[in-house]
Amino acid sequence: MRRTVLVEEGVLRSYLLDTYSGRKLGLPSTHHAARDGSGVSVSTTNLHLAAGDRDPADLIRSVKNGLYVTELIGFGVNGVTGDYSRGAVGLWIENGELAYPVEEITIAGNLLDMFHAVEGIGNDLVFRDRTAAPTLLIGRMTVAGS
Repeated sequence: MRRTVLVEEGVLRSYLLDTYSGRKLGLPSTHHAARDGSGVSVSTTNLHLAAGDRDPADLIRSVKNGLYVTELIGFGVNGVTGDYSRGAVGLWIENGELAYPVEEITIAGNLLDMFHAVEGIGNDLVFRDRTAAPTLLIGRMTVAGS
C-alpha cells in the first residue's frame, strides 16, 4: 500500500496530483485522479487527519463559549483564497458543557487561519467515509445565525 503524507508536523510534504495537474506543475503524478459526472479531476479515496491524544470530552470541557459542530451543510471553500464558509448544525458550549442544540447557522474562516488556530486534536478518529478526521478544537472562527 502506498501512503502519501500531505502535511507532517506543519510542513507541506506533497500535493495531490493527477497526471494533468502534475504536468502543469512540472511534478510527477501522485495518482490521485478520480472520475465523476464532470470528468476526471484530483480526488482522494482514503484521506484522513491523524488522531491526536485528547479525549473529545476534555476538548469540550476546555471551551468557555463555542460551538460543537455535528454536521456541515453545503460546499463553501475557495481553493485560491482559502476562504471557508459552510452551513452547520451542532450544540452550543457554555462553560465547558454542551448547553443546547443550534441549527441554521454558518461558520466561516480562512483555512490557513483555521489550521494555525488548531488547539487540540481528539483521539476519536473513525473511518466511515472517503475522508475522515477526529474531533478538532479550533480556537477561533466566525459563527453567524440565531
